Amino acid sequence: MANPGSPEQMREVQNQNMQPMPMSTMFGMFAVLIIMMVVMMFRDAIGGALNVVFQVVDFGGQYPVLTLMIAGIIMITLSTVIRGVLTDPVEQAKSQHIQSEFNTEMRLARTENNLFKLKKLQEIQPQMMQESMAQSTKMMKMMPITMLFIIPIYAWIYYFVTNTVPVELLDIAMPWGTTNLNDTLLNFMPIWIVIYTLISLPIGQLETKLINYILFKRRLAKLDAGVA
Repeated sequence: MANPGSPEQMREVQNQNMQPMPMSTMFGMFAVLIIMMVVMMFRDAIGGALNVVFQVVDFGGQYPVLTLMIAGIIMITLSTVIRGVLTDPVEQAKSQHIQSEFNTEMRLARTENNLFKLKKLQEIQPQMMQESMAQSTKMMKMMPITMLFIIPIYAWIYYFVTNTVPVELLDIAMPWGTTNLNDTLLNFMPIWIVIYTLISLPIGQLETKLINYILFKRRLAKLDAGVA
């Protein structure tokens, strides 16, 4: 039998408590795949339909980078608000804190070679793994709902780049040089997706933290009001 706290022993515990993928997770992944396939098949029609609404931020294609930035903000806002409405931010924060504290105690026990503490932690590890799996399952259940709003936005951006932006404005300056929005990276990924991600990612991180903070405070206020 492997020593407590050793990598071999940890692998044994994980293998013993490894559970098959829940049906809800498999259904969520399948639903997301179906949504992606449908949007790809009808992306021109979907993009054209959404253009009725999003044309207010396309500026006639004169400022493609600004439009990509605004689209990124809209997408991040939608996904964050949907997740915030469908989940309990207090419960999620509590679960993350418990998992973080457990991992910290496990690392300390290994560093100190405290076999008694390691054994006690390993006894409750299956429960921690189950709770972590439950959180992952909840997130996977929400993914189809989120993707139902998010993926069509990509269809509109494709419509915007291919139909709205003038040809002479497709070349934009990047740190590595001038590039065309319709070019591809590694022969399969459109440059506009790369630029869109680079622009929206840092903004999205800040916005996500802000929205989560607001939703978290509102949830705490409701809990305090209930206690009062």
